[in-house]
Amino acid sequence: MLREQGEVQVRAGTEADLPALTDLYNHYIRETCITFDLEPFTPDQRRPWLLSHPQDGPHRLLVAQEATDRMKNPHNGPVPDHPGGALLGYATSSAFRPKAAYAPSVEVTVYCAPHAAGRGIGTLLYTSLFRALADEDVHRAYAGITQPNEASTRLHSRFGFRPIGTYTEVGRKFGRYWDVAWYQKDLG
Repeated sequence: MLREQGEVQVRAGTEADLPALTDLYNHYIRETCITFDLEPFTPDQRRPWLLSHPQDGPHRLLVAQEATDRMKNPHNGPVPDHPGGALLGYATSSAFRPKAAYAPSVEVTVYCAPHAAGRGIGTLLYTSLFRALADEDVHRAYAGITQPNEASTRLHSRFGFRPIGTYTEVGRKFGRYWDVAWYQKDLG
């Protein structure tokens, strides 16, 4: 899958993206409370996560990448698995819970590179992700947002998510406790 908006390509994530995906996620581990992971990962440690997101089905990994001249010109032939533009962000849909009855539910998330914030990358990624999920047996999407995070709350609201509850002081990071607000989107 390859989606284009001006200078940005959205496509399925591949093994070649693993180092850049790991670096991006590690930024959020080290610098923010957005994820409750506490220690940065190596690409090898992140590989099982990557492999849990095939190119089809309800559990997807989509990446947004700056388009290179080769990607923008269709006369240059096929684009390789990792065309080389800077990674701008990624979105995933993952298993909500491991028990079988939860299969029609997914947890979604989006991470943007710090230099790409405010450029519409999250919107582009979620548009592509929900378009891909439209053909899957997915009934609900859930998102947990560490509070406060106005940008993420606005993004999810724009996509039709509604608040369903808050886990108060559910995680401890940087010496304090954080709340996580949960949002739900009807898909099917």
